[in-house]
Amino acid sequence: VQLQASGGGLVQAGGSLRLSCAASGRTFTIRNLGWFRQAPGKEREFVASITGSGASTRYNDSVNGRFTISVDNAKNTVYLQMNSLKHEDAAVYYCAAADWSGNFRYWGQGTQVTVSS
Repeated sequence: VQLQASGGGLVQAGGSLRLSCAASGRTFTIRNLGWFRQAPGKEREFVASITGSGASTRYNDSVNGRFTISVDNAKNTVYLQMNSLKHEDAAVYYCAAADWSGNFRYWGQGTQVTVSS
């Protein structure tokens, strides 16, 4: 499975961005899709995840109510809609895919999100 993330950029605090992550290859092995982020000097943290069917989602408490994860199976693409962005949301965002083991073993290359004042 290969993952290609896009959509990062510079946005003002309070603004919105939508990240996309296109999956290719053995996509039928994907059970869950997720987004993680890593800010400078910090460990990578979980942001949100969604089952392949789109039926179930999970969010980090810090983004719940502001971010929405969704999946378009026809396009093999997972999205992260980010609203009301805060300075603390600035990070490199990674998409990831988990197979039936439940482990996120496939990772995209990361896309930078910068939040300005």
